[in-house]
Amino acid sequence: MKSIQPISTIMSSKIITLQKDDELETAELLFKKHKIRHIPVVENEAIIGMLSYTDLLRISFADAVDETEMEIESLVYNMFTIEQVMAKNVITVPSDTSIKHVALILAQKEFHALPIVDDGRLVGIVTTTDLINYLLKQL
Repeated sequence: MKSIQPISTIMSSKIITLQKDDELETAELLFKKHKIRHIPVVENEAIIGMLSYTDLLRISFADAVDETEMEIESLVYNMFTIEQVMAKNVITVPSDTSIKHVALILAQKEFHALPIVDDGRLVGIVTTTDLINYLLKQL
């Protein structure tokens, strides 16, 4: 297994992002449309937070809404902003960080996605699923 490979070899570089002023309803639609669980919140190209689908579940019944149903928990979502719900002080790593180091960070922390940032600009995201898929290819 080549643990010295950089994380850039397995990170997702097509990133869905949100702005802090976007609606939580927009976030839920993005989670469902793209079948993802983490969305970086950016200002310009710099990351300022991370919103997870679990964050939405904590404040609503988002998982109980049928994917084809357009009515979403708007009332609950209107009570909060993305900035209030997102995780702040997000840990990031540069794209040349080793896969092994990223795996150690994710194993020691309580989150499942890590933004990849070069020169203050968000360039990718890696999730525990990306790491599992990488390991499966090595076997």
